[in-house]
Amino acid sequence: MESKNNVTYFVLLGLTKNPKEGKALFVMFLFLYILTVVGNFLIIVTIIVSKSLKTPMYFFLACLSFMDITYSSSITPRLISDLFFGEKTITFKSCMTQLFTEHLFSGSGVFLLLVMAYDRYVAICKPLHYLVIMRQRVCVVLLVVSWVGGFLHSVIQLSTVYWLPFCGPNIIDHFLCDMYPLLKLVCTDTFVIGILVLANGGLICTVVFLLLLISYGVILHSLKNLSQEGRRKALQTCGSHITVVVCFFVPCIFIYVRPAKTFYIDKSLTVFYTVITPMLNPLIYSLRNSELTYAMKKLWKRNIISHIK
Repeated sequence: MESKNNVTYFVLLGLTKNPKEGKALFVMFLFLYILTVVGNFLIIVTIIVSKSLKTPMYFFLACLSFMDITYSSSITPRLISDLFFGEKTITFKSCMTQLFTEHLFSGSGVFLLLVMAYDRYVAICKPLHYLVIMRQRVCVVLLVVSWVGGFLHSVIQLSTVYWLPFCGPNIIDHFLCDMYPLLKLVCTDTFVIGILVLANGGLICTVVFLLLLISYGVILHSLKNLSQEGRRKALQTCGSHITVVVCFFVPCIFIYVRPAKTFYIDKSLTVFYTVITPMLNPLIYSLRNSELTYAMKKLWKRNIISHIK
């Protein structure tokens, strides 16, 4: 099925028009992307290989790392390519594909963070029932629900904008295809469409963020019933989760919880939660989680010793 409009491609203005700045940004984003892939891949491998990390929490963490890799890969490689080659055009179909994939992986990640908060709630507030409630089948079902939620969110976003009439101009003042920059180019009234986007994007972000804050508030309140060592471990784990939640949701809410308008700061905020946050997640989780850090060191030592032999 084809979208009925007069635009076959878009021109992305990107982050800068200065070629020298573009080359500097190319080096920086290439470095950040490599860190993102390597860091998250290291977490996945460590969790798969380490027998001590065979718990639901680390299963979900490995899934989140996979989502971070795929989410970043749906955006950053094209940004890097555009900065290096100076290519500014993107076909209509490629634009829609990028829109779909970025919302698929980000939406799935949002729901997965909610699942991870539920996992921590059960582990800390109902420790005697943890293994019964969070058995393997339940974990798989929760993961599938996260992917289905992200898929439905992405389909709604795509179907909302795909059939709109783009009559020109075709210049997007951004470095990626996203809802509000695209709505600026539509040659019809977008008030109702803007409300739909707000409901499907901004409302989901806000509701999930509030649920996460409430769940972690309940968890922190229940820490008084734990031993000092239990409180320390719980604070380490929950602290890293809360940090990741804030880094992703605060800029996301600013972008989507508002009328269909764009601001100059949008590019910087989008860079933060699409490029920086997926790179920071491995650092946040590994630095604040002694079990994961120990497993990583053990894995590295094992590989180094095997290579020496």
